[in-house]
Amino acid sequence: MAGAVLQVVLVAVGSPLLVGMMRQVRARLEGRAGAGIGQPWRDLRKLVRKEPIAPDGTGWVFRAAPLLLAGTVLVVAAVVPLVSTTSPLDEVADLFAVVALLALGSVALALGALDTSTAFGGMGASREMIVLALVEPTILLSVFALSVRVGTTNLGTIVTSAVADPLAVISPASLLAAAALAIVTFAETGRIPVDNPSTHLELTMIHEAMVLEYAGPDLALIEWASAMRLSVLLGLLTSLFAPWGIATGSAGPGALLLAAVVVTVKVALLGALLAAGEVFMAKLRLFRIPELLAGSFLMALLAVAASFFLA
Repeated sequence: MAGAVLQVVLVAVGSPLLVGMMRQVRARLEGRAGAGIGQPWRDLRKLVRKEPIAPDGTGWVFRAAPLLLAGTVLVVAAVVPLVSTTSPLDEVADLFAVVALLALGSVALALGALDTSTAFGGMGASREMIVLALVEPTILLSVFALSVRVGTTNLGTIVTSAVADPLAVISPASLLAAAALAIVTFAETGRIPVDNPSTHLELTMIHEAMVLEYAGPDLALIEWASAMRLSVLLGLLTSLFAPWGIATGSAGPGALLLAAVVVTVKVALLGALLAAGEVFMAKLRLFRIPELLAGSFLMALLAVAASFFLA
């Protein structure tokens, strides 16, 4: 129970700081001073203090979307093995349940965008559904390739097995799965080269087009949830392919705190690497994105085939 609570607190508090650190890395590499690591938290505080405004004609779907998006991410943060491989929600800590929860949040936000009846909202929602249809199967296959040798789709068991047998992480199946999962992480979190979180160019927007009509506390909730999705996916990537330092079994408070520090360092390094890569990469044209995601799906499929061959 303590591990799950620590994971939720770590993700909830640290995710905006991760986004701020990534922005700071980009700013430094681009020759700018940057606003500081704590700027996302200051932005959220400013948005929360504003008056909540909803467009005319919107209903409960528009208002419920931010809550559902944030709620699903918090549940996933408690379920996936980030700090500890054991959780009171082990029965829900299944690959298919986690992917379904992530998809539920994306669908809720897309429905909220459609509820506005605006051109940008509908455009962003349709593009998001195209990306979602290509991303979710790739996540399933990537992690399923790791579950073949374990015999279960429980994420905690998969990570525990990787800790016990570190050499299995450098197998061909694991390397293919890692590459595929890294690519879809860019798409799932709206990062370059799939999407640009700082763009305001209408023809290229995906995620930003869906949230144009949100303001005040609702927008703060969406921005907070988006940062948490990034942290959870990067944390899951490190837990699956670099699980060293994670607490296994009935760990005490000291082991949990040490594991929290280790996962924070790993996610921060991965985030800094991602931010540095974005400086030297350009966003793909919209019609090239399905080709990239289809390539990641093929790599995940090859990873599953290699897992069955090597099993």
